[in-house]
Amino acid sequence: MYNILTLNKISTVGTSRLGDNYSYGDDVSNPDAILVRSASMHEMDFDPNLLAIARAGAGTNNIPKDKCTEQGIVVFNTPGANANAVKELVITGLLLSSRKVLEGIDWAKTLKGNGDAVGKMVEKGKSQFVGPELTGKTLGVIGLGAIGILVANCAVAMGMKVIGFDPFMSVPNALKLEPSVQLMKSNEEVMLNCDYLTVHVPLTPETKDLVSADMIAKMKNGVRILNFSRDGLVNSTAVLEAIKTGKVAKYVTDFGTDDILGEENVICMPHLGASTPESEENCAVMACDQVMEYLENGNIINSVNYPAISMARTSAGDTRFCVMHKNIPELLKKVLGEIKGNVENMLSKSRGDYAYTIIDVAGADKTDAEKIAAVEGVVRVRAI
Repeated sequence: MYNILTLNKISTVGTSRLGDNYSYGDDVSNPDAILVRSASMHEMDFDPNLLAIARAGAGTNNIPKDKCTEQGIVVFNTPGANANAVKELVITGLLLSSRKVLEGIDWAKTLKGNGDAVGKMVEKGKSQFVGPELTGKTLGVIGLGAIGILVANCAVAMGMKVIGFDPFMSVPNALKLEPSVQLMKSNEEVMLNCDYLTVHVPLTPETKDLVSADMIAKMKNGVRILNFSRDGLVNSTAVLEAIKTGKVAKYVTDFGTDDILGEENVICMPHLGASTPESEENCAVMACDQVMEYLENGNIINSVNYPAISMARTSAGDTRFCVMHKNIPELLKKVLGEIKGNVENMLSKSRGDYAYTIIDVAGADKTDAEKIAAVEGVVRVRAI
């Protein structure tokens, strides 16, 4: 029986996939895995039994990944599961940044009570809400992952010229892009040549304040900036100053902070990006499937701290050893030296300073796992 702790409400479409061999809920003790959405886990002490944490979403800033890696806890996310929901909100933000729809709606409400005069008042006052069309304008997309690609392709369909950059662009992702999307050589090249800018990258020390005062100063006058990725990617102080001078025409974000709330030409949404029933269901399904595959077979899919690795099981009587270890020379040789049975199949992959090895063994001794765990540099061993 596997125990799964849920820290947030997880869609039953996902948890219903957990079979009879699983117990799950928000009061589970000694969990083998944790399902989480937005709850912060940085102050948590993890039980020694904990094997995995699955974030039902893309970002994992609420999870202490380094701590998990050191303790042999695999952290999963669900890239792409909420991509369409976020894409639709980005396109909404793109339109709202250009046309003064929200301002017009608020103004129209003030006309109530004027009876038959409302029609003439609307015609007289509507000119103050004029805004440019998107067709023919240039959209810059920084980060061409699951969301960035959908945004770029949708913008092309709307008649925009799209330029983008992603230093980690994969071949499969490149093939998904509309051919007319022009790939640039740097973030700066994108930001200097766009009328609208949207960022879709994780928040790291390298990407913090990606859109800074210095960078904004180099951008086109009247640029419109969108941030539906992470707070901290855009320097809000710099944006507010640029709005005052007219350098930035509008800032649209899904991350509210006290300094930008209620400010002119700032549209702040309450983190609605993935807030759709479809997105929550997709994320829950992916998270649960990944956890089950790891717990039952040791295969890792969509981890943010350990390498992606999957190996088909050999014969039913074999023991599968899942070994988490430091990525150092000669270590695997020592691990294999502790196995008394016959190694039927093996696969090993590394990610930075850590590695993960799957070994299927026929006739394994019950003490093999203990001996492997005693090898210097081994973080954790499971026998499945």
